[in-house]
Amino acid sequence: MMKKKVLLVLAIFLVALATVTPEAGAIDLTDKDLETEESLWSLYERWRSHHTVSRDLNEKQRRFNVFMDNARYIHHFNKRKDAPYKLSLNKFADLTNHEFRSAYAGSRIHHHRALRGAARGGRSSFMYESIDARGLPVSVDWRKKGAVTPVKDQGQCGSCWAFSTVAAVEGINQIKTKKLVSLSEQNLIDCDTEENQGCNGGLMSYAFEFIKNNGGITSEAAYPYMAEQGKCAFKENKNELVSIDGHENVPENDEDSLLKAVAHQPVSVAIDASSTDFQFYSEGVFAGNCGTELDHGVAVVGYGKTRHGIKYWIVRNSWGPEWGEGGYIRMLRGGSTAEGLCGIAMEASYPVKSSPNPEHKHRDEL
Repeated sequence: MMKKKVLLVLAIFLVALATVTPEAGAIDLTDKDLETEESLWSLYERWRSHHTVSRDLNEKQRRFNVFMDNARYIHHFNKRKDAPYKLSLNKFADLTNHEFRSAYAGSRIHHHRALRGAARGGRSSFMYESIDARGLPVSVDWRKKGAVTPVKDQGQCGSCWAFSTVAAVEGINQIKTKKLVSLSEQNLIDCDTEENQGCNGGLMSYAFEFIKNNGGITSEAAYPYMAEQGKCAFKENKNELVSIDGHENVPENDEDSLLKAVAHQPVSVAIDASSTDFQFYSEGVFAGNCGTELDHGVAVVGYGKTRHGIKYWIVRNSWGPEWGEGGYIRMLRGGSTAEGLCGIAMEASYPVKSSPNPEHKHRDEL
């Protein structure tokens, strides 16, 4: 009898485990929730209890109306049988798409690229050019190799370019030194101001060159994130600095070259993240409609293929772990356009590191 009880408890636990969604705090959305305005209000209050929101309560009715439209869209989409991804009532569920784009996909990378012109800067070489892509591993995940820090949250500051840059530098530093150090986005936002513009956007290629010329970037612990631009408070402490020797660009509009680079290190990329489906992405391989008006910097930290043969990129975002698959999105790889889905192959670059960090130089001189 006791054995049956144990087996029953185990079965219940496994069922419960199987129903957990990738997004922390996600709530179920059923037909019944959408039947009446009363049931939708109940759903909205449940959602508010799961997500810390700082919306103006004086416009709660308007927020509810936005939430109601989004809930209906998400529920209708998730009934589709042909989509390889799902949407959810995440922390952006009471924002219009325009509000979402303005607050979280407003880095204006396309604008900064236009000002820069064709010259991308950095080294003219591509060190992985001669590698045969056919000999690369079927899948790579730099998270499993210890080269990726926990997902961060940029807040309502257009600083994604800094998070993308830092993720790539954290990765190459771990690969070269075997030490994973969380680095400071705020260091870039406050101090890399000649061409980049803090919460008003920037380019990862500029940031790589700033780190090289600055002698390194300090740790997040020494220079914590504030989600707003402030006065540069960088202090050269060799025990905190991580240095690079510059950066290289992945050949534009070439996913095969991007694959070669990602097989060897995390890579900074820019994407068009403004679509409604991107806003509410929850799980699966994202293959939604999106353009190439680059507005968001992220980092590709791996690639793979589903058991159904769908190829994807593993992309680390900076909207916190509550969004997507624990803060990540798998994006379709090898689509029909040269630019890649959402322009992922248009503006890819990575840091180059062969020299030791300043603290190692200091010790060698002792």
